[in-house]
This record gives sequence, structure tokens and C-alpha cells, in this order.
Amino acid sequence: MIPGGGQPDMQQLLQQAQKMQQDLAAAQQELAETPVEGTAGGGLVKATVTGSGELQGLLIDPRALDPEAASPEETAETLADLVVAAVRDATNAAQELQQQKLGPLAQGLGGMPGLPF
Repeated sequence: MIPGGGQPDMQQLLQQAQKMQQDLAAAQQELAETPVEGTAGGGLVKATVTGSGELQGLLIDPRALDPEAASPEETAETLADLVVAAVRDATNAAQELQQQKLGPLAQGLGGMPGLPF
């Protein structure tokens, strides 16, 4: 409710909405430019994603290619598992970063009168 029981000032609401939209766009841009790393196998595989979750890089330590494995299939399967785990770790870190950057903005939306949040 508006203090004093009056109607909300539409100009003020529009200005608040515009500022929040600009803040959200800036936070999204920052996320898109922020690298986040995930690892697996004690650092044998490293994945880099942006804060928005886009895979940017993948590094595989040559030691991950175990020449003593029983078969090339086992080596490939192990390597695939490490890649998936590293990407998952990086993606989880990106989601945490998104919460840090976007969470306060989403909470701000809930404070605007007339919005259904």
C-alpha cells in the first residue's frame, strides 16, 4: 500500500521500473563477461563457463589419459565422466554467481507496488 492511502505516482513507478531494467541488463552483461571455473579429478579436467552458463573452455591434463587403463574404451569413459563433472561444477558455480548478482534485483521487483511478485 501507498503511505497515506493515495494512488501510486505512475511517473515514479516507471522510473523505478526503468532503473531496475537497466540494473538487470548491466548485471546480465557482467555475468556474460565473468569467467567461472569448475574442476574434476583433482584438477585433471577444468571447465570454464561464463557467469551466464556458456561453456568457454575446457582443459584436460594429459595425465587424465591413463595409458595403463585396461582399454581405450575405459579411458574414454573415464575422461567423459571427468568432463561432465567439471562442466557441472562450473555450471553450479555460475548459478551461484547468478544468485549473487540477480537475486537482489529480483527481490527489488517484489517491493514495487502494483507488481504481482
